[in-house]
Amino acid sequence: MNDYSFTDKTVDAGSYTYRLMQKDFDGTFAYSQEVEVDIDLPLDYSLDQNYPNPFNPTTTIRYAIPEDNFVSIKLYDVLGNEVITLVNEQKQAGRYEMLFNASNIASGVYYYQINSGSFTQTRKLMLMK
Repeated sequence: MNDYSFTDKTVDAGSYTYRLMQKDFDGTFAYSQEVEVDIDLPLDYSLDQNYPNPFNPTTTIRYAIPEDNFVSIKLYDVLGNEVITLVNEQKQAGRYEMLFNASNIASGVYYYQINSGSFTQTRKLMLMK
């Protein structure tokens, strides 16, 4: 027996039913048992620490918003100058994960900040090339 996994990153909060179809080389197939999954919405705003940190040249940034809202995430240098806008759009309530590629930015310490509604949070990241 084999173990399989699947991550569906396209769904909103709610209840979903999944099953897999295994198709063999000879054309025969079989279905797995159905699995029910409940996707819940976050209760609070959050901005997680990026990982890995320090990084070169990519890092993952996760954040959550409990309601539909406009989200802005910007990267600043240590002097407070805006370097790049990572997110600047209306988002549905949920948990988000983004891969930040800093290959065009110089090594150093930076701060990334989320603004959504009245929520603001800032975290530090370190790019080492």
